[in-house]
Amino acid sequence: MIDDFAKEYLHSDLRDIRKVMLWKLDGLSEYDIRRPLTTTGTNLLGLVKHQSLSESRYFGEVFGRPYPEPLPQWDDTRAYGADMWATEHETRAEIIDRYRRVGAHSDTTITALAIDSPGHVPWWPRPNVRLFTILVHVLTETSRHAGHADILREQLDGSTGTMAEYANPQRDAAFWEARCARIERAAQAAV
Repeated sequence: MIDDFAKEYLHSDLRDIRKVMLWKLDGLSEYDIRRPLTTTGTNLLGLVKHQSLSESRYFGEVFGRPYPEPLPQWDDTRAYGADMWATEHETRAEIIDRYRRVGAHSDTTITALAIDSPGHVPWWPRPNVRLFTILVHVLTETSRHAGHADILREQLDGSTGTMAEYANPQRDAAFWEARCARIERAAQAAV
């Protein structure tokens, strides 16, 4: 059936993009995965932490299958934004392990439910949803944050690629300088 195909297709993509999020941390120092790389403080480990908290709620609370570990509440204004960065007391291993446990919990929910199973997202304007809607939403959000991670990782060490097996080969500085100069000339000529 198309429902089973769609569910497995989306679920497979979600499992793949989770791997990408973790791959972006590989080989980097503690400082590099934690340091703010944008004016809003976006950083690689914070993106993974955020995704684990978000996914745990969407495939947990929304379907009456709460994630079994304690998590900060959505409506705790004192903790606003704390899911986007790691404190000095949170280790890389703890955050990665939680992300993997959340993924396993989410996978169990996805596997157990039909794609048209109802859920309820109280923080959405139209709170009544189906598993399909949440699969698309979480896949979209995870892909969006993987794109952020792509850019942050490139800023740190020039590493690019969508998955470890498809990593783009490292080029020397002269190659990138020439490429950027060509793009800059095109941008100036278009003005």
